Amino acid sequence: MESENQTEVSEFLLLGLSEDPELQPLLFGLFLSMYLVSVLGNLLIILAVSSDSHLHTPMYFFLSNLSFVDISFASTIVPKMLVNIQTQSKSITYGGCLIQVYFFMVFICMDNLLLTTMAYDRYVAICHPLYYRVIMNPRLCGLLILLSLFISIMNALLHSLMLVHLSFCTDLKIPHFFCELAQILELACSDTLINNVLVYLVTSLLGVGPLSGIIFSYTRIVSSILRIPSTGGKFKAFSTCGSHLSVVCLFYGTCVGVYLSSASSLSPRKRAVASVMYTVVTPMMNPFIYSLRNRDIKGALRKLISGMSSFSLFCHLTCV
Repeated sequence: MESENQTEVSEFLLLGLSEDPELQPLLFGLFLSMYLVSVLGNLLIILAVSSDSHLHTPMYFFLSNLSFVDISFASTIVPKMLVNIQTQSKSITYGGCLIQVYFFMVFICMDNLLLTTMAYDRYVAICHPLYYRVIMNPRLCGLLILLSLFISIMNALLHSLMLVHLSFCTDLKIPHFFCELAQILELACSDTLINNVLVYLVTSLLGVGPLSGIIFSYTRIVSSILRIPSTGGKFKAFSTCGSHLSVVCLFYGTCVGVYLSSASSLSPRKRAVASVMYTVVTPMMNPFIYSLRNRDIKGALRKLISGMSSFSLFCHLTCV
């Protein structure tokens, strides 16, 4: 294979989910709808939490940050995909591809660490309720968000800098709908041993570590809930973490599914289809899970929508 230095690479080609021309309008409509639902749903969660003083608690503070990360996560991938479908172009610049890899890794790592932080918050609330406000004070909450952001940025920066030093072959087709790190490494002509070792090492630390923390937190939570004498008390305690547990299962379930599909003999195109679950579907589903299973969020959303309707009616009457 003829190779060329990475400084000469001007663009990659994103092959997308399908090359069938008849499917392109359907894919465009489907992904545009899911993206708009994801952005609108998560934006409503942020507005509901910020507008209702009753929701100014650590749990909802972390939830609003998770919603912001989900918006950013989807926005890193879907708009470029929609542009490529609409313009019937598969190209993405070399710089644009590196930027997409960087922000994708920042936001997926933030998602992971925020879910772990939220599990710790639920652990403190249920296992140490008398000390909850003392432990989960605003300073600690802010530090946990900043620490998660710092780890995510450094992780993404490390992988991005390692990519810059690679040289690529003449075949620059990525069988995916976004620039995924693993797919780019497969296109490299230079030795990627260090990159692959780094990927496995970081995945072990930032994947297994937080997941172990979540499992430990919920083990203690379940143990504490079972010691509650009344059935009503058990239900109330579990309902406070049911939404988070659902989101954790959705996020890690889809990620593990994509990892297993990558490890199996599935074609790259089928692996790309599997990736839709955690890149597009999960950010879209999170607002529904939290709003449908959480009475406080539903109440805040009703008040927010009612207030927006009243304001819209006032503006209309004023203009008339």
